[in-house]
Amino acid sequence: MRILRNYILKELFFPLAGSLAVFTFVLLIGNIFKLADLMINKGVDVSDIMKLFLYLTPYILSYTIPMALLTATMVCFSRLASDNEVIAMKASGISLYKIGLPVIIIAFIISLASVYLNNTVLPASHYASYKLVKGVALKNPTAYLEPGVFIKTFKGYIVRIDRIEGNKLDGVLIYHLQEKGPARTIIAESGEFILHPGRGMITLRLSNGSVDEPNPDDPSVFYKLNFGTYDMTLNAEKSISPDSIEKKPKSMTIKELKEDIAKLKSSGKSPEYIRTNTNERLTEIHRKISMAFSSFVFTLVALPLAINTKRREKSIGFAISLIILVLYYFMLFGGMALALRGIIPPIMGVWAANLVYLVTGLILTSRIIEQ
Repeated sequence: MRILRNYILKELFFPLAGSLAVFTFVLLIGNIFKLADLMINKGVDVSDIMKLFLYLTPYILSYTIPMALLTATMVCFSRLASDNEVIAMKASGISLYKIGLPVIIIAFIISLASVYLNNTVLPASHYASYKLVKGVALKNPTAYLEPGVFIKTFKGYIVRIDRIEGNKLDGVLIYHLQEKGPARTIIAESGEFILHPGRGMITLRLSNGSVDEPNPDDPSVFYKLNFGTYDMTLNAEKSISPDSIEKKPKSMTIKELKEDIAKLKSSGKSPEYIRTNTNERLTEIHRKISMAFSSFVFTLVALPLAINTKRREKSIGFAISLIILVLYYFMLFGGMALALRGIIPPIMGVWAANLVYLVTGLILTSRIIEQ
């Protein structure tokens, strides 16, 4: 049995390593182009780009590890079945339970390791990437801006820019939000950022534009002021400083999420606010664990399906893997959406996909063992 176990694990290892490398590369490649744009066109330091790439990797792995294990299981056992090695093992008195047990154990161990990845490594990298992006924005504000998009980076302002080239801006539209009354509207043909290192301030110098200023006595009346040059001082310390960022649910561990839920319940805010935010945090708690155990349920489903595969081509294994993945994530994200809206409890919405795959896998496996 030891020789057989090592043989099966060896057959599994190479498809697993190859699938993990391919899936990770495919999911990273889109982000690589974005990071390259930040470095080439927006002047972000190479060291910051490398850190962002590093922080992105745990998030990608949380998806690619289960995908790779599923594909490797399909490819490995499809080959064993098509080469009649499974039949030979059964003829030698070796049960299919013993044939698949090493892979199931490996899948369970990977799932346990994924709990640590999703609960500890991923939130830390998520939070670190947010802080790094904030730091990049403080050193180079244009790197944080996207042309043609309304941006709320600076507290109290909504900014839209038609074109960004280096530190120069063209077609600037700014809504300066007021505590009372309508917002001031500022339009300028061009502008540029002027940094003040160490002071936590950024000056936005606008050229050739106008300001629609509401009358404080009658907010329905506006005064139009034209300008050649207009300097706006933005408090970057409060708006985009890395120290000002608050943790979002995805940046929290399960312990932190539970503590946040307890604070929400004693906050005295409206029941609707508490319910909505509690659902969001409960959904995130269950998501961290359920996605970790997707490796295990994928293996339970893939193993009997692969053993029943008679075709030799590896493409059939990839095709079945794709169907399993699409159905799983459709159920998972659909359930999460329902849970976030409060239609169903978070535990039901998030775990439904795992439960369906677990039951399906056990039924298929029991049928294989009986053969």
